[in-house]
Amino acid sequence: MKQVKWIVLIAAIFSLTACETVVYDALEKVGYHKRDILIDRIDAAQESQTEGQEQFKSALEHFKSVVNFDGGDLEAVYNELSDEYEASVDAADEIHDRIESVENVADALFDEWQEELEQYSNASLRRDSERQLKDTRRRYSRLLAAMRRAEQAIDPVLASLKDNTLYLKHNLNARAIASLKNELSTVDDDVSALLTAMQKAINESNEFIDELRGG
Repeated sequence: MKQVKWIVLIAAIFSLTACETVVYDALEKVGYHKRDILIDRIDAAQESQTEGQEQFKSALEHFKSVVNFDGGDLEAVYNELSDEYEASVDAADEIHDRIESVENVADALFDEWQEELEQYSNASLRRDSERQLKDTRRRYSRLLAAMRRAEQAIDPVLASLKDNTLYLKHNLNARAIASLKNELSTVDDDVSALLTAMQKAINESNEFIDELRGG
């Protein structure tokens, strides 16, 4: 496990100064292939989604505390909500970056696999490898679609949180709280839809990794 972590760290450092293809080639020379990188990056994307779920749950709870405000320091409540919004933006950015990294290495893996089909001299083995490639691509497409749906579900949540945070910023009074109460059901529904989409993507990740390792 430590070796894998070091390899991932090396890849991250390389990516700052070289294109992904150079990174993949360097890692393959030490026995760390694109399939391994893909699995690690899906794991990382899954982790970011799990952490994202917790962050958006936290943001929703803070929003509920605002609309249920009953005396105290309203500005402090606003500051907490603002911090939750910024943390949610960071979580969204992290999820986006992790999905992009998954897509990058998957494209490289499938391109390489397709090219190497031409190197077979045994027709039967070539057909079997081509069948596996098509099946893996199909399962990957399902996974990527689930990840992208979860990513898209973030947008309305961030938009709602931003709108309500801005509104509260300029209207730190009881009337503003009353107005925000009307928005609670929308925010609640959007967060619930997001959490469901994220969980589906996480489940798809588990299935794809299990199948890839089993293959």
